[in-house]
Amino acid sequence: MEHVELKNKTVLVTGAAGFIGANLVKRLLKEIPSATVIGIDSVNDYYDVRLKEYRLEKLEMYENFTFIKGNIADKSLVQSLFEKYRPAVVVNLAAQAGVRYSITNPDVYIESNIVGFFNILEACRNYPVAHLVYASSSSVYGSNKKVPYSTDDKVDNPVSLYAATKKSNELMAHAYSKLYNIPTTGLRFFTVYGPAGRPDMAYFGFTNKLVNGETIKIFNYGNCKRDFTYVDDIVEGVLRVMQGAPERKNGEDGLPIPPYAVYNIGNNQPENLLDFVQILSEELVRAGVLPQDYDFEAHKELVPMQPGDVPVTYADTDALERDYGFKPNTSLREGLRKFAQWYREFYQ
Repeated sequence: MEHVELKNKTVLVTGAAGFIGANLVKRLLKEIPSATVIGIDSVNDYYDVRLKEYRLEKLEMYENFTFIKGNIADKSLVQSLFEKYRPAVVVNLAAQAGVRYSITNPDVYIESNIVGFFNILEACRNYPVAHLVYASSSSVYGSNKKVPYSTDDKVDNPVSLYAATKKSNELMAHAYSKLYNIPTTGLRFFTVYGPAGRPDMAYFGFTNKLVNGETIKIFNYGNCKRDFTYVDDIVEGVLRVMQGAPERKNGEDGLPIPPYAVYNIGNNQPENLLDFVQILSEELVRAGVLPQDYDFEAHKELVPMQPGDVPVTYADTDALERDYGFKPNTSLREGLRKFAQWYREFYQ
């Protein structure tokens, strides 16, 4: 592994108004004040733009942060950013997210996740970088029966277009690592949650519905398990990975051995959706979002699976721990408590 210095360097973060992106940028600005951070985001209205604006507002106070509103699917824009700022490290978090949305709106996934990612790779080729870190997803495991999911598993059976685009990112990165000796690391994120998160995620939607006295649907009759990972743990993992790039070395044929790696970032501890919702409702009551006498039982309905969904996600995180000395450790209750407190402040 090659150490990548972030001090006095320029870092480009795509998807900087996004949930993980904004949290990462904030951490970079706070902890490495000598770094210059360039953020780009299209600030689209896939979900409540106020949340994206709220996240960006928290970053405005830092002088070493520059925000550009734009789409990474715009090739000339991406090239001009690299030309102007010459980033040493790129973290690509810009993507059209969501499994269910990809069933009804496939076009935006190809634009953002395939064309956009290709533009980033091309720019990294033309303006060499020390490390490209990019978001993959636990969805690439499809309906793999073997758990926990290991990055050594075969992942050739995506069950949604979203998953297929994320797998494509890994394949494209591998080709560019091999051809142009670009150090790339893909991170397969497992169900990220926390304050100011994505409203299309289950825990957020559940909260909105409970607050409005609606009934929440729990898929697969409550037998879904998710490896819920608190956003601060994800950011810590990304920050460490950024600073350790796959080593560049040549093989016996004198050509580069691709400096390419893929890791899982998850909690390594899948939680049953029913238990998750139980803890969430308790924490919402504790934070004063829901009344003390809230009848949770009356507001839940167990329903069958949805297309594109998988029954369980479970990360094998041994490799991340071995190479970066890191393992997510925020408990579900602690993470949901912070979310509930934020929700009350933001919405109530």
